[in-house]
Amino acid sequence: MIEDIWQGGKVLPLVEDFYTIQGEGFHTGWAAYFIRLGGCDVGCRWCDAKMTWNVKAHPPVPISEIVARAASYPARSIVITGGEPLLYPLAPLTGELHARGLEIFLETSGSHPFSGTFDWVCLSPKKQMPPLDEAFARADELKVIVEGAADIDWAMACAERVGKECLLFLQPEWSRREEAMPLIVEHILKHPRWRASLQTHKYMHIP
Repeated sequence: MIEDIWQGGKVLPLVEDFYTIQGEGFHTGWAAYFIRLGGCDVGCRWCDAKMTWNVKAHPPVPISEIVARAASYPARSIVITGGEPLLYPLAPLTGELHARGLEIFLETSGSHPFSGTFDWVCLSPKKQMPPLDEAFARADELKVIVEGAADIDWAMACAERVGKECLLFLQPEWSRREEAMPLIVEHILKHPRWRASLQTHKYMHIP
């Protein structure tokens, strides 16, 4: 965990927070308030949020400010994403959000220990920094990004470690979607427990 300049989670390195429509995975199409935290040590080559990687570029923001903005919007769904949000103690943030009656969805690589309480966990595992055992156990949704055939193999290996009720998604890496989509379609037709996920927000031209 990053050094405790974060006052035990009372302040966090906020990159941006915004109200939009969830574009990926099981909750695609839902209105949601996104809280994007800075800092990531996973380093995916194709990451579309590289501005989050350097935590020093995102000074601490009191969680009271973050929660107040989140609660001011009509949707009751909150997505905590990054970067890698589990780098930080999230119990104070999730506690205050839940106290406002908000539902909390976490998006994580699962590469760091959990903190906080979540209503839904989307695990997006990365081969270069695999998830901890507890992440597989807590995943409600497994979302694997696919560039090529090796990623399908990785997805199958990860699926063996999640719970039986966990939903399984394959999502094409945006810049390789034309090459990746036939692989995803072929796999899902053979293994119908899997579903396809698309970055629909990019088609809608929204954040």
